[in-house]
Amino acid sequence: MLPDIDFYLVAIPAVLLVGLAKGGMGEALSLMGVPILSMAVSPVQAAALLLPILIAMDIVSLWIWRKHGDRQTYIMLLPGALVGIAVGWATSAYVPRDALRLIIGLITVVFVLRYVYTLWRSRNGIAIQPKPQRSGPAALWGTFAGYGSFVAHAGGPPFQIYALPLKLAPREYTGTIVRFFATLNAVKLIPYFALGQLDLSNLKTSATLFPLAMAATACGAWIVRRMKPQVFYPFMYMMAFVAGWKLVWDGLGSVMSGTL
Repeated sequence: MLPDIDFYLVAIPAVLLVGLAKGGMGEALSLMGVPILSMAVSPVQAAALLLPILIAMDIVSLWIWRKHGDRQTYIMLLPGALVGIAVGWATSAYVPRDALRLIIGLITVVFVLRYVYTLWRSRNGIAIQPKPQRSGPAALWGTFAGYGSFVAHAGGPPFQIYALPLKLAPREYTGTIVRFFATLNAVKLIPYFALGQLDLSNLKTSATLFPLAMAATACGAWIVRRMKPQVFYPFMYMMAFVAGWKLVWDGLGSVMSGTL
């Protein structure tokens, strides 16, 4: 039996925001999906409902951005991310998700503030060069991305911390993040099924939202394709800051309520 109209009044805005993010408009929008959907169902069910929708969005995104992406960045980050998913699966019953949100959020906020500082320096004649590929940071932030993606759907900010300073062309950056999280979401199906978070009822409900999810993803990609680099990167850093602050807010809320 499908949910009533009240569920869809909450689910439709959540899917629209996540779809725009999947199209390339920044992980801050995606982070709103589970909290909004949690107004209608439990947070665990919200995450389970969103995973098949995310995969449907990934299919659309992969097609749209099929000619773009930075292979080296993808390869550098993926091994750590797979380790992060495995660790998340093994510790899912023991690690408070809001503790992870708080840690990732604080790191991301500091990262964006550092970008603002370097931007100020560049305007004073100090040139900021793109960062090179580095195996150590790639392993670290890839692991955080995989772990955060599995336990809290919060893998975007760690990815951005590594990838944004590389200063890839906007379309190559977007194609890379699309491939990266499409891979992670496909891998996450295995532990989600094993943990019993995906059942036939949830899958049927998710399927009713697929058309909206695909349309929102295409819309997000249409917008990103028309952004110039000097607009795209400040926008991405702003989205990273919003995402980081959202994670901090969620984590602090649990601390203040004593549920962490």
